[in-house]
Amino acid sequence: MDMKHVSNLKFLIAVTLCASIVSCNRSSNSGNVDSATGWKINDKQGGFQYNTQFKEQETPPGTAFIEGGTFTMGKVADDPMHDWNNTPNQQHIQSFYMDETEITNINYLYYLDYLKSVYPPDNPDFALIYKGALPDTLVWRNRLGYNEMMTENYLRHPGYANYPVVGVSWIQAVEYANWRSNRVAELSLQDAGYIKRDAQYTDLSAESTFDVDTYINAPTETYGGNSDVLEGGKRRQQTDADGNPINIYANRESGAITVKYRLPTEAEWEYAALGMSELRSFNVYRGRKKYPWDGQYTRSGKRVNRGDQMANFKQGKGDYGGIAGWSDDGADITAEVKTYSPNDYGLYDMAGNVAEWVADVYRPIVDDEFNDFNYYRGNVYTKNAINEDGTVKIVTTDEIVYDTLPNGKIVARDLPGEIARIPIDEEETYLRTNFSESDNRNFRDGDKSSSRYYRESFDESEGAKKSTTGKMYNSPKHRVEVDSTEGTLVREYDQSNSRTSLINDEVRVYKGGSWRDRAYWIDPAQRRYFPQDMATDYIGFRCAVSRVGSKSQKGGKRRN
Repeated sequence: MDMKHVSNLKFLIAVTLCASIVSCNRSSNSGNVDSATGWKINDKQGGFQYNTQFKEQETPPGTAFIEGGTFTMGKVADDPMHDWNNTPNQQHIQSFYMDETEITNINYLYYLDYLKSVYPPDNPDFALIYKGALPDTLVWRNRLGYNEMMTENYLRHPGYANYPVVGVSWIQAVEYANWRSNRVAELSLQDAGYIKRDAQYTDLSAESTFDVDTYINAPTETYGGNSDVLEGGKRRQQTDADGNPINIYANRESGAITVKYRLPTEAEWEYAALGMSELRSFNVYRGRKKYPWDGQYTRSGKRVNRGDQMANFKQGKGDYGGIAGWSDDGADITAEVKTYSPNDYGLYDMAGNVAEWVADVYRPIVDDEFNDFNYYRGNVYTKNAINEDGTVKIVTTDEIVYDTLPNGKIVARDLPGEIARIPIDEEETYLRTNFSESDNRNFRDGDKSSSRYYRESFDESEGAKKSTTGKMYNSPKHRVEVDSTEGTLVREYDQSNSRTSLINDEVRVYKGGSWRDRAYWIDPAQRRYFPQDMATDYIGFRCAVSRVGSKSQKGGKRRN
């Protein structure tokens, strides 16, 4: 080989090595480079900014990770009640997080204290906000039982601090979850340096509070526009080469906005209660797991605690805990959370203690023919209200809207500092195939078009079709309104004798047995319903948080 060929060969090798080095460098920095164009993602100041270093969603405070999967939802054992409302169907659930325990009295009291500080009940503008959040302690009363000790002490006495809160309606539970979402997001943004440390103590006034939706859509309006708080985080102190501040406000792309707390769906709750993470038997997969623990009995079969009850429930007529000192489940009413062993997901009291609200509107069937993925009935789609100048509408003190519930209680629909919400309209539904209206609670079951008694007739006087419907979900319709002259509540009870059901769009599912229930009801597949504006001494709640990113905490990549 002559020198000329050797020289050419060395040149080709050098070019190849350089190309390999460039390729390796690009590959090693691929997180900061757009794979479609090769341009750097976070290169332009004031342009597109994205958190390319995001690893995984942190486990939200108080929760346990529930890896999603498929399971048989609904009871497959005998059904002596003949409800036929839990026929087996196969469902798939996405991964999510759920509270380890029910929300306790001390958790809820902290919420009440916050409301009392920010919305003083002695201020006429806010009196109904605090009152609307108070649990109904009178649920403990019984006309033939002495329960005044619980009425006076259960919510507030330190002896019951870590007992599950009761007397809370579904509506109140949802409002607690919204408040919790704001507090967790506020702390997360403080830790990330986007807002001033201890910002929550800067100004405890109604219109100077933090709301996560307001921060996302109109960050300068958060905290009432207090720039000292909004620009007081450590990130405000970072500047580029020209002295301009970097990333003043967090956005979705930053990864610093936490996912909201909410009530779990019925499918999520049942899946989590079964605790199938460590069990892979055929019977479990096909839905034959009876309780949150392994086994077909309510007592433990392990040598260390053989014979102990695994949950707090009513063992028989006049028997709420067993014989004192022997065969006792340790509680007569509710028990302190974490008294009993958790299931395989690390969740406590998914059977017994208190039943729990879930998000779903109740219907006797689960329509798995239409959807078998993240099943949920109750979607009501809304959007941000927009001012004439194109900005989002922030609720002020004199714009608070109160709803009068059928039982006469009054609750605030929204609070100062929040974004006003309105139903979606045809701008969002035009030519869509996946949804066509704002309120979907009675979709395919209970709405007029799905009723066997539905018919349409033409109204000649109005020149339009007039629909009539018959007996499907023909529940009582009570009327409650405020007298415009005297300001008093006017209650009118439905006197009809032709009502055929208690089911309507305002009744919600609750799951799990309670201290008042026999063992039959602690099966996770059992389902019951109760009006969303009413409360009892045996229904509590816990929150859930959706998971973003990979299905498993081990990451999304798989190896063959």
